[in-house]
Amino acid sequence: MNQIQIQYYNTTYGELILGSFKNKLCLCDWRYRKMRAAIDFRIIKGLDAEFVEKENKVIKNCIQQLEEYFAGERTQFDIPLLMTGTDFQKKVWNELLKIEYGSTSSYLQLAEKIGDKNAVRAVANANGANAISIIIPCHRIIGSKGELIGYAGGIKCKEKLLKLEKRLAKTEDIITPVQYSLDL
Repeated sequence: MNQIQIQYYNTTYGELILGSFKNKLCLCDWRYRKMRAAIDFRIIKGLDAEFVEKENKVIKNCIQQLEEYFAGERTQFDIPLLMTGTDFQKKVWNELLKIEYGSTSSYLQLAEKIGDKNAVRAVANANGANAISIIIPCHRIIGSKGELIGYAGGIKCKEKLLKLEKRLAKTEDIITPVQYSLDL
């Protein structure tokens, strides 16, 4: 059977589970999140593989880049990613990748970026199903009124990540949605 090589990684933000499959990162998620079993099942089924705790180059690289991010030395990741989900979920996750470091967006803005302003709830669900946290920056999504809502790592973790990025990006107010334009 195919193997998804995984490792657990403790950070000051919480414990992550990292996984790679065929030299691509397929998992970088909060170990103790509510949807852990559902996320793991989706990845295992989607890749027709099983989890095996083992170290490899992709995971080592991911840990190094995460440590640089947490230390304020990295604003972008360059790890090959393997997204496992529906076409709609992948569309949302790819749009999340376009939200710049130190910026935020709302579920409504994200729905508009994918071309369906009525898909706010579906976008929120896809955002919550993201299995490659931090690297696919779902923490940069906030409520339409600027409030911190929903995050697999917890609201306190989300707030810490946004403050880290705000401090380093020297933005005015990270809690206010930032308007931006992207070529689709």
